[in-house]
Amino acid sequence: MKRITLLALCLALSACSVTRLPDNLSRAMLNQDDPEVVAAGAPAYLLMLDALILTYPENERFLLAGAQLYGAYAGVFAQDEDQAKSMADKAMGYARRALCEHDIDACELMDGPADDLAPGLKRHYTEDDLDIFYAYGAAWAGWVQANTGDWNAIAQVGKVKTLMSWVADYDPAYDNATVQVYLGVLESQLPPSVGGKPEIGQAHFEKAIELSNDQHLMAKVLYAKQYARLMFEQELHDRLLQEVLDADPYAESLTLINRLAQRQAAMLLAESADYFE
Repeated sequence: MKRITLLALCLALSACSVTRLPDNLSRAMLNQDDPEVVAAGAPAYLLMLDALILTYPENERFLLAGAQLYGAYAGVFAQDEDQAKSMADKAMGYARRALCEHDIDACELMDGPADDLAPGLKRHYTEDDLDIFYAYGAAWAGWVQANTGDWNAIAQVGKVKTLMSWVADYDPAYDNATVQVYLGVLESQLPPSVGGKPEIGQAHFEKAIELSNDQHLMAKVLYAKQYARLMFEQELHDRLLQEVLDADPYAESLTLINRLAQRQAAMLLAESADYFE
């Protein structure tokens, strides 16, 4: 009997450890201060997540972890456009499966008319569903970014905005205010001359900086890249980027992205004179 009890305890502890593994590894990666270490190690982690998902194909947490890491790799470490598209497709596929495991009606809502999305979210879902919808929205945004030459992809931007706005309405500071960064980028695609409203994007970037206590350095980089360059505001552009370079990058769950932000800020600042000439 003792052996059976001990075996059951070991199996329970092992299962618990496997379940926590994606979350713990994700946190470790986000707190890593050397992007090259993450770039070198991420492919092995991707393969491990693929194996976990094959073993537990209906596990929502593993599917979400797969969507998040494939999406991050596509956006940051992909070697070329084809790899970025492939990774973004994989992220979207895992996110879709996770959403359908969470609630099959949610998948049908995403596929339905754009005008039905906001009312459907408000009517049927609550803050308990934020994690799954945010992960789906992030994968969706990354997929659109990887397929900017496809008008079918561009046509889905409105739904992504609606989804991210719904998350932000419940929790404006969700994911270290990264939800505001997504909205800032999505709202800074077109200049006013062709019907864009970049001032809405600017407000989201400002809110991301405020809600993260000035620690989300990528918010400033994208504020400079998406808004300041769009509006041809060099003084704002250069100030934001210099603040990123002067900042302490170490912050819980933001260290890696802050290091990447500083790397990108240096490149954008070096190009500033030529861009605004």
